[in-house]
Amino acid sequence: MSHQYTNKLINESSPYLLQHAHNPVNWFPWGDEALEKARKEDKPILVSIGYAACHWCHVMERESFEDETTARIMNDHFINIKIDREERPDLDHIYMDAVQAMTGSGGWPLNIFLTPDRKPFYGGTYFPPRQAFNRPSWQETLYGVIQAFREKRHEIEAQAENLTQHIVQSNAFGMQPPSDAFFNRESSKLAYENIMKAADTTWGGFGRAPKFPQSFTIQYLLRYYYSTGEKEALNQALLSLDKMIDGGIYDQLGGGFARYSTDTEWLAPHFEKMLYDNALLVAVAAEAFQLTKLPRYRTVIADTMAFIQRELMYDKKGFYAALDADSEGVEGKYYVWSKEEVDQLLGDDSSHFCGYYDITEKGNWEHTNILWVKKPLSQFAAENDVTEAELTQVIESGKAKLMAARAKRVPPLLDDKLILGWNALVNTACSKAFAATGDNEYRELAKQNMTFLLETFTTGTEGRYHHTWKEGQAKYPAFLDDYAYLVQALLHLQEITGDRHWLEKARSITQTVIRDFSEEGSGYFMYTPVWQQDVIVRKKEVYDGATPSGNAVMAMNLWRLAILYDKPEWRERAGRMVGSLGNAITRYPTSFGNWACLMQEMISGTEEIVLIGADCQEALPGLLAEYIPHRVLMASGSGDDDYPLLTGREALQKTTIYLCRNNTCLAPVFSTSELISLINREQNRNKF
Repeated sequence: MSHQYTNKLINESSPYLLQHAHNPVNWFPWGDEALEKARKEDKPILVSIGYAACHWCHVMERESFEDETTARIMNDHFINIKIDREERPDLDHIYMDAVQAMTGSGGWPLNIFLTPDRKPFYGGTYFPPRQAFNRPSWQETLYGVIQAFREKRHEIEAQAENLTQHIVQSNAFGMQPPSDAFFNRESSKLAYENIMKAADTTWGGFGRAPKFPQSFTIQYLLRYYYSTGEKEALNQALLSLDKMIDGGIYDQLGGGFARYSTDTEWLAPHFEKMLYDNALLVAVAAEAFQLTKLPRYRTVIADTMAFIQRELMYDKKGFYAALDADSEGVEGKYYVWSKEEVDQLLGDDSSHFCGYYDITEKGNWEHTNILWVKKPLSQFAAENDVTEAELTQVIESGKAKLMAARAKRVPPLLDDKLILGWNALVNTACSKAFAATGDNEYRELAKQNMTFLLETFTTGTEGRYHHTWKEGQAKYPAFLDDYAYLVQALLHLQEITGDRHWLEKARSITQTVIRDFSEEGSGYFMYTPVWQQDVIVRKKEVYDGATPSGNAVMAMNLWRLAILYDKPEWRERAGRMVGSLGNAITRYPTSFGNWACLMQEMISGTEEIVLIGADCQEALPGLLAEYIPHRVLMASGSGDDDYPLLTGREALQKTTIYLCRNNTCLAPVFSTSELISLINREQNRNKF
């Protein structure tokens, strides 16, 4: 295919940047060449940020960036830079903050204008090709900026300075001393009550449409139930999971979850599938399965892990970033069905299959059908005079036929870069899936993936890592999230394997994080390393958004490592991080779900469990299958004075289990059931 235009993005590896490599716009990647050119020519910089699976990014490209007249305006008056937000989340955070400060909202595509020294002065999200929906057209916007830059330069410089200062100041939290008064059961209860105020008790989830999975909030509710016995917390957590699993946000045929639902009922997703959402939902489904032992959660773990391995896996070692929402230029086309298609494929079985999945002639979404489940299988079977076994047979055989037919369609675009932090989230999901189900495939996958990550993403200098990898090339310094998720995954891997090599790695990477990312005076970590030069502000991120806050995950890592290595200064630092956020966690728990989980563990105490003896590997899976969310665990054939938890420990006659909590050790026991009785007895004594 010949292309009339080619720009500087042609040498990039990001699928998103390559999508724009043949636009008539003279796009540059972010880097010295473009930034130097802007300074030399004294031109404003236009930065346009998006990602490969973003539907509206594609729309704006088609309408504006592929238009030659628009491109001419952009090329004549601006230095134009395209950024893949998944490659450079640090830049995205800074410029998203600026747009939110200017407009009150944000999202992608993000289009922002900078002075030649990279400071933001104007921007927005999607701009239409013609004026519409109270939005100026893109060309009008360009001309307005050109005129202002020429005629009101001093005002633009002042606005840029103000915005940059705003970003710096919004970063200044966490310097006040934390309050110990915050660490009490009342705080935990308040967080729970505020979650329930946002809870949709009919359809599950939290808040109104568009609805996001919010796996951290669900995790908090599961753990709150575990600590307090509050049944309503469990009900809301399971309702949220069940409604998503039955909804169109979950791929009923192929497994895996889409990014979010556009409606309250979880029927119509925004169809892109992100690696991190699926990792986080497997992890929380694993906790739900440990707690309830309900088979549906085991099935969802298996089907979602199968989807990840089938559609997002590189060479049995690593995981790709995402699948697009669109195929053949149409959102969701790959996933939806007409009744006629299903009738032809399934014949006599079609009627029950269509009834179960709500497939109708007129369609349940934009004249076509998204598969979703409106009634439990047992209820549907009873109402339609068919046995559950027969209905299950019809559904399973129908799904296989539709999957085979779907495989012949044009698939959505794959974003085939590998991101260190997102791979680490999958690694944790594998460990948690193994713990919950005992399926050894997940443990092997976690070990293989971790070996690949540690070898492939390393920079070879001073324990530092890269953020992305593709086709043999690792790029960009890793960010706080990458390191935090990696340490978390190593801690889980140590628990499911009993291999202390992973624990040593977790400790040494934590030391790198403390050295390169610490903020003086607050206990928090910055998003970018101290030596990275190309950002105008070093930000610190504390919100749990689509992915967990790197600060929240590092606080949890420090808390656990402090116990494993007896490092009181790490324990104090974790406490300071949580304590400084205090009121924000309890007032806005749906934005601080991971912090809330750590707060709860600090309040209720961490179980220190040691499994010692020649047969400890045989006993380990039975122990892992139990739901003990607030714990550290070590399994070893014998004692080891290099580790505080293993010091002086020995197997008394057979595999022996030691339990300590709140600085007190209890008498050793010899089976998982005895351990659980012991924990329950202590739990009940300390119930909220």
